[in-house]
Amino acid sequence: MPELTIHIGGRDFEVSCRDGEESYLQSAAAMLDHEASALAGQAGRIPESRMLLMAGLLLADKTAGLEDQVKELRRKLAETEVQMQHLQNQTPAQPERIEVPVVPADVTLRLAELATEAEAIAERAEAALG
Repeated sequence: MPELTIHIGGRDFEVSCRDGEESYLQSAAAMLDHEASALAGQAGRIPESRMLLMAGLLLADKTAGLEDQVKELRRKLAETEVQMQHLQNQTPAQPERIEVPVVPADVTLRLAELATEAEAIAERAEAALG
């Protein structure tokens, strides 16, 4: 088992952990050190056991708050999943059918005439330019 020295509240502690858990232990120790350092800054030098107790209680309080948030988010997620399931079970609305009337023959003929005139204008412009 690896042995580590962790620093909490300005004090060193020798601890051991399982192989591969060193980074988790160091992360947890850093969190505890943060709380303990804040306590030491407010209350000055306090006994080790009291410092660790108070820092642990502060972390437990934060953890409880986070657990409440997780529960609320899980509840909202479950509601959303139920709503999505409900929406998926609904039959899709049929698209509105729109009928477009046939373009009258005289409009088609006039468009063809305009196209012919436009081509003639383009040819005259090309000839004049070049």
